[in-house]
Amino acid sequence: MAISARVETRQMTLVQAVTDALRTMLRERDDVLLLGEDIGKNGGVFRATDGLMDEFGEERVMDTPLAESGIIGSAIGMAINGFRPVAEIQFLGFIYPGLNQIMTHATRMRSRSLGRYSVPMVIRAPYGGGVRAPEIHSDSMEALFTHMPGIKVVVPSTPYDAKGLLISAIEDPDPVLFLEPLRSYRAGRGDVPEGKYSIELGQAATLKEGNDVSIFAWGAMIPKALKAAEKIEQEQGITCDVIDLRTLYPLDKDAISASVQKTGRAVIVHEAQSTGGVSGDIMSVINDTSFLYLRSPIERVTGYDMPVPMFSLEDEYLPNEDRIRHAIKKSVNF
Repeated sequence: MAISARVETRQMTLVQAVTDALRTMLRERDDVLLLGEDIGKNGGVFRATDGLMDEFGEERVMDTPLAESGIIGSAIGMAINGFRPVAEIQFLGFIYPGLNQIMTHATRMRSRSLGRYSVPMVIRAPYGGGVRAPEIHSDSMEALFTHMPGIKVVVPSTPYDAKGLLISAIEDPDPVLFLEPLRSYRAGRGDVPEGKYSIELGQAATLKEGNDVSIFAWGAMIPKALKAAEKIEQEQGITCDVIDLRTLYPLDKDAISASVQKTGRAVIVHEAQSTGGVSGDIMSVINDTSFLYLRSPIERVTGYDMPVPMFSLEDEYLPNEDRIRHAIKKSVNF
């Protein structure tokens, strides 16, 4: 008879799981440092670092000026000199002043130094719409970063994944952009193990299995994809694989191709603009590995090619269950 050790868990929101991951790694490793605007006394704009300065002190949880380039540049310098900094940018849409530091330094240091130096740092940034935030706060520009080799791009959708993936990101020897879907921060709770555990970066997760269509999504689009898949199964008996990609660079090509070769159809869902979005790379993977298995064209359900609108029009911009179900029907009825 197999005997398994009981794992103690707690119910947490996604943002509480982020805090728990940071606390776990601050306790385990003296080289882990946190920095960012208002992350100390105020606990961050979404309270992801609440209480950590009191527990670990100002030398490990550092308030910084409002200067994204300076925050990221300082983290790069710390990482090269033996620390594992975790930098918080208040919203992904505020990261643009720091692009130069990321694209010309963090991502290139390993190749520039012929492997002598790596940059083990994490940049945390809330992203996405759905909370009625003003302009720029709702941007979903993950494709800017998946285009640049040298930095991994990770997006959790559940509290369990948030803690396990963030711990892996902190332990990774290279820079990781950790995108937190702000709409999911307090949208629900899930069981999260106490103590340390990790989830391998670059591995997708199959959340629902089906035979007719593969749905690929991440972040805050996962609950919508699951609801759409469940509803269309009840209504029409169409069953879907729902794949949470979890890491956008590098993509889990094996999981993508295996699912499409099973179902013969694919629907990709993301809230970023369509043109230049990560969906194009997923389509390329399907084309390279599974073209002869396709029974219908690949469908995309995305944001529109425009800046994310002000909150009164936000629901019109974001993908919803009806748009996803329409794409599924279109794929099956081709």
